[in-house]
Amino acid sequence: MRVSVVTPSFNMKRYLPQTIESVLRNLRTGDQYFVIDGGSSDGSADTIRSYADRLAGWLSEPDAGYADAIAKGFSRATGDILCWINCGDLLLDGALDAARTALQDTGADLIFGDDFYIDEDDKVISFSRGYINDLRSSMLYGGWTPLQDACFWRRPLYQQAGGIDPTLKYAADYDLFLRMALRAKIAYVPIAFSAFRRHHGQKSISGAAAYHAERKRVRARELAAEPLMRRGLLSATQGFAVRWRIHVAQRAWHRPDLHGRPVNDLPAAPYWPPR
Repeated sequence: MRVSVVTPSFNMKRYLPQTIESVLRNLRTGDQYFVIDGGSSDGSADTIRSYADRLAGWLSEPDAGYADAIAKGFSRATGDILCWINCGDLLLDGALDAARTALQDTGADLIFGDDFYIDEDDKVISFSRGYINDLRSSMLYGGWTPLQDACFWRRPLYQQAGGIDPTLKYAADYDLFLRMALRAKIAYVPIAFSAFRRHHGQKSISGAAAYHAERKRVRARELAAEPLMRRGLLSATQGFAVRWRIHVAQRAWHRPDLHGRPVNDLPAAPYWPPR
């Protein structure tokens, strides 16, 4: 199975080489990698151009935001499996092979797994276990979002769901995964596939309030099709379950022995339970 990977980027030149190289190390013959830059002013285009002969395609032009960039990348993709990795984040070595195997073994349309949080110097801040018992209900009724950088799905599912919404500015990941989860066979895979970077000025931090507002609108759209009584009951129970899940994850599933480790020393592999 061939994999198509997209990286959206805007004024992230500092982290571009690390992200690009982490993906290139994972590619096999027939895989595709697209880097879509939003018209950066920091010299990102020159960095991307230096990798052009190893990319399936790239461009640097103004866009409507990260979802628009991702949509442009996926519109060019022909792989059997799709994923995206934001600039600054990393794929761990062996991630794409592990995703291929997991999709084949589970027969799932979408798999989701674990990741690491890393700092600006590529050191592990924490291990994030992405496990949730019922992704579909947890997303629809509890507002849960899987770890975006540790999600992989089949291209037909992406097309059936209508693709990513390029008009969304903050919660396009939640929106896409919710629409796919409502119509897919899903499987959790206990493998850390990737690393999510915390860095100064990060949109997921500075735009947290806007993200929650946009996610609320997306949920309301899907919940409108649910019977009122079912909607109210499950929203209450799943909301409690998601809050309990977050509480447990922070205390029971941490790996303090990995804190401070260089993430490049950690391949895509199971990290829970500790071995």
